[in-house]
Amino acid sequence: MNNKNNTSRITFKTNQTALEPEFLEVVRLFSTFSLQIYYHLQINSNKVVSDITVNEHQYRQEKEIEEGDPIEQKRLVKRFAKLALYEALSQETHKVLPWGALTGIRPTKLAYQYIEQGADFKQNFANLHVVPQNISLVEQILKIQKPYYQNQKAMQKADLYISIPFCPTRCNYCSFITAPISKTRQYLEKYLQILQLELQHIEGLYNSLSSIYIGGGTPLILDEEQLYSLLSNVKQFVTNGIEYTVEAGRPDVFTERKLEILKEFAVNRICVNPQSFSNQTLENIGRAHTEKDILIAMEMTKKYNFICNCDLIAGLTGESYESFCESVDKAIALTPENITVHTLSIKKGAELQVKNAMLEDDCIDKKIEAVQHMLNYARKQLLKAGYAPYYMYRQKNIMADGENIGWCKPNTACIYNIHMMEEIADTIACGANAISKVIFEKKNRIERYGTPKDIPTYLAKIDKIIEEKRALFGQKINNNLKN
Repeated sequence: MNNKNNTSRITFKTNQTALEPEFLEVVRLFSTFSLQIYYHLQINSNKVVSDITVNEHQYRQEKEIEEGDPIEQKRLVKRFAKLALYEALSQETHKVLPWGALTGIRPTKLAYQYIEQGADFKQNFANLHVVPQNISLVEQILKIQKPYYQNQKAMQKADLYISIPFCPTRCNYCSFITAPISKTRQYLEKYLQILQLELQHIEGLYNSLSSIYIGGGTPLILDEEQLYSLLSNVKQFVTNGIEYTVEAGRPDVFTERKLEILKEFAVNRICVNPQSFSNQTLENIGRAHTEKDILIAMEMTKKYNFICNCDLIAGLTGESYESFCESVDKAIALTPENITVHTLSIKKGAELQVKNAMLEDDCIDKKIEAVQHMLNYARKQLLKAGYAPYYMYRQKNIMADGENIGWCKPNTACIYNIHMMEEIADTIACGANAISKVIFEKKNRIERYGTPKDIPTYLAKIDKIIEEKRALFGQKINNNLKN
């Protein structure tokens, strides 16, 4: 690995090429430093020896691995190897990270695994150098999730996800397939027709549904007639009491009639995604709406008694600590039932990735520090305002080693979000760039099926998509019949 940010440079070599992607997840956490790393890992039947050289300094560790299930042994070796690398780099750079050597995107899922094994997840997280505040955060989330988690384990329901990958404009941090509607409008009518066809072929893939989630993109980019048509096609899956969410999206696409249509079709949750209340920040990231549009949209939603989620992002282009804190305060003042605070994650395909690579090292360090303060402020204020953390996930290349947290007022947690993050429910996903998941609990295995990201490719391959998706879910149905 060669990672260059002007003066910074990291070189990484290892004798364990199969584990290199795992190691690089740890190395990237220290990407603002100049480091030359060689990692020699010796794996015997019951002993692992890690020899790490960092800038000519030697770090050595050994660990006995108990014989047992080969898959579990492999997992333990990987965990030890990543921990040894983190400790070496932390000692070399004198840098302590909020999540320590924990690089997976679902810390809560790992906590559940420890609990199911009869282990103390808090002690295991401490061994991975996760800071006490984050261990406490995970503990709070597990407490909020408990009734939802237990209910899903007992009921074995599925979730239905429907993708509407169209947006008014493309944000500079976005790495999804969405493009400005001006460039994709020619596909929209055909897309809705093919989506209807796909929905017609999911019968028999599930026993019952916990939730329906229409996401994007920006689903309310659809005009009123298109929205009515879409929800008419989804109506067959709506049962009494089901959680039904539409990620309404950007405030500038809201109309009274669209909200009336959502209510008419029994939608009970919506997401408003301002990302920031700063007009300058919104302009910086490529949004066409303003703070005034956010306030108007939020006021409109209150008439229809939706459970409302409001999204914010820490680390957006040009946004100061003070400006972010102001956005948090304004979101809380609007009293939505849920507030989600994301940390900026810069991925391949995003315009911002190119710009970020050109920053000077001292600028990156200052921004990382500012984002850490932003996240701390958000936690403090949301707890003070009566919100509780109910789900959380992390991403690769996430800024400041942060996280994304969903906060909720009492009894308003989103079932769909919990199921997605903890991977405890089958997901039937329809549309472009939609990932279905089948949980084979007895085999402790998850299989995924992703549709093409490219909209024209999705449209052209719909027959194959329907066939392959039905075959995947059919495996579980057949296994259940045999048992």
